[in-house]
Amino acid sequence: MKSETGQQTAADLNDKDEPIYQALLNAIVEHQLPPGSKLPEEALSEVFGVSRTGIRKVLQRLAAVQMITLSPRRGAHVATPGVAEARDIFATRSLLECANLPAVLTHLQPPHLAALSHLITEEQQAHAQNDGAAAIRLSAAFHIQLQAVSGNQVLTEMVTRLAQRSSLVIAAWGAPWQRGCRCDHHDRLVDLLRQRDLPTLTAALQHHFEHIVASLHFERSGETLPDFTRLFAGHKGAAS
Repeated sequence: MKSETGQQTAADLNDKDEPIYQALLNAIVEHQLPPGSKLPEEALSEVFGVSRTGIRKVLQRLAAVQMITLSPRRGAHVATPGVAEARDIFATRSLLECANLPAVLTHLQPPHLAALSHLITEEQQAHAQNDGAAAIRLSAAFHIQLQAVSGNQVLTEMVTRLAQRSSLVIAAWGAPWQRGCRCDHHDRLVDLLRQRDLPTLTAALQHHFEHIVASLHFERSGETLPDFTRLFAGHKGAAS
C-alpha cells in the first residue's frame, strides 16, 4: 500500500501482514479488544506466528488511522477517545452524511433500498441473538452503504473510517448493552429514502447521531490484557 502522496510509508503492509491488520481492526471495531487494551508486540508476534517487525508495521498502520495509540514508554494500546474527540467524531459524521444526502437521493434506485432493508433485517437478527459483534458491524455497514449510494468514493472512505472510530467511542463511553445504532432509526431512514423527503430525512439522520451522543455515559474503561490466543485462534501462520 502507498500513502496518499504515492510514497512508501513505514506502515505499509505486505500480503502476509494485511490479514493481521484486518483481524486486529475487526477485533477493535467489534469491541473484542476494548479501549485501553494493551497490544504487546511479543504476545501478538507469538499468536500470529510472525516477526515483531511485522507486528510493529501493523501497529503503526492502526495508529495512522487512530484506532490505537503508540508510546515509546507504554507501548501500544487500543485508543480511548476523549469526551471532546467523541463528540467531534459524531458531529463530523452528522455534517458529512447529512450533506451527502442530496447526492444519495439523486442516485437512489430500488436495489439500493432492498440492500439497505436487508442489512436492517440482519442487524435486527443480530440484536435478537445477542451477537454484539455482528450488530456493530451491520450498524456501521448500513451507514457506509447508504453513503456509497451517492457514488462519492472519497466521502464513503471517510465515513468508513469515522464509523470505525465511532465504534471506539461507543466501546469507551456507551452503556454495557449498547451495540451500534438503533434498528428502528435505520428503518425510519429507509422509509424517508423511499419517500424522497430530503428535509425530513436530513432531520432524522441528525437526530439519529444526536441520540447516540446523548446515550453515552462518558465513563472510561480500564486497561486490560486480552486473551489474544482465544481471539485470534486459527490466524497463526495463515498468511504465510
